[in-house]
Amino acid sequence: MRDSWVTKQILEFGEVISGGTPSTTVEEFWNGEVVWITPADLSKIKFPEIKTSRKKISLKGLNSSSANLISANSIVMSSRAPIGYFAVPSVDFSTNQGCKSIKLHNGQDSLFHYYNFLYNVEIFKRRGEGTTFAEISKKEVEKLSFTFPEALPQQQKIAKILSTVDTVIEKTETAIAKYQAIKQGLMHDLFTRGIDINTRQLRPTPEDAPELYKESALGLIPREWEDSIFKDYLIKNSYGPRFSGNDYDSDGNVKTIRGMDFSKDGEILYNQAPIALLPKSKVNSHLLETGDVVMVTTADCGLTAVFQQQDFQFIPSAYSVKFRFNEMVEPYFIKFFMQTDKAKRMVNKYVRQGTLGNLPGSDVLGFNIGLPTMDEQKDIIKRLKGIESKIQTEQQALAKYQQLKSGLMQDLLTGRVEVLVD
Repeated sequence: MRDSWVTKQILEFGEVISGGTPSTTVEEFWNGEVVWITPADLSKIKFPEIKTSRKKISLKGLNSSSANLISANSIVMSSRAPIGYFAVPSVDFSTNQGCKSIKLHNGQDSLFHYYNFLYNVEIFKRRGEGTTFAEISKKEVEKLSFTFPEALPQQQKIAKILSTVDTVIEKTETAIAKYQAIKQGLMHDLFTRGIDINTRQLRPTPEDAPELYKESALGLIPREWEDSIFKDYLIKNSYGPRFSGNDYDSDGNVKTIRGMDFSKDGEILYNQAPIALLPKSKVNSHLLETGDVVMVTTADCGLTAVFQQQDFQFIPSAYSVKFRFNEMVEPYFIKFFMQTDKAKRMVNKYVRQGTLGNLPGSDVLGFNIGLPTMDEQKDIIKRLKGIESKIQTEQQALAKYQQLKSGLMQDLLTGRVEVLVD
């Protein structure tokens, strides 16, 4: 099947065009109708198409500079700072000098070559030169060689397969963003208005029913809530033990939960936590139990999760704190509270800045919290877990689609798997 593939330099199947920048001191050169793409614009693009740019130039600006007007469906790439962002503009466009554009010859499919360049991005990066930042010149781009099917229908079929997967990935990312926005709005309402346990609905807003609220250290909270601090409800809190990196041992007796073993949504990634071999005297007092709240206190300060019993023993690392709350507190209420803007402001207030931020556990003890009854806590948690479940389902699907795309690119862009054209 590879017999139908060819290896050519870019200059053999396309024209490489450089960009330029009009004078920034001439007002009439700017804010026109000509799309003017820079590496910064390309850095925000996850999928092939780019429709516009953050800055635009006028035709006068275009004609006064070394920028060129390039036809839609060419390929644009960042050639410095950094090398290797790609896109396919759907409109005529120009670029600054940080980009190179490749206007393909007839008989070439731009979407296919976009994916082929993306898959082989290291070819571009290896030819970059420079001391302050790597840059690849027009001549170097022209000389780069790529292998691809010579027949246009085969290029188009491969591009269609990959773009179909990209469409599914984009829709999934959009769904995740939608659910995350819903969760943020829901959290704001639930941690300020709470839920009336009789109606199972959000309480009216403070503006509509001020008599239902009272002032607290966190601002207005429902009258039934306790205006307290973490320390009031704690049974136990402690950092994990310190030990040498030499104590990590795959045949060890305990797993240690580090900051990197948390997802951004506050889930513990149990499988990736490393195993250490430590004496029982160093382990026993730190063992985690179901319902313990674990908080990162270095780097991702304030990131919080709830431990669930596993088949193996776990302890927090020396850069995490274990909190064990009494029967008045549902641990997941603390986890979700720590994701609110109010909690994040407290974290930012107490973080000691350095090479890595550090949040002293002693300061966390004084964090303010508005605490509802246990029934209301459970109702709040149920609603937030519901939307979190939808986010996790979409995230799992996204990981599957991304893995599928990676495998398809490897198979289709190397010719390993034959693509049949109708």
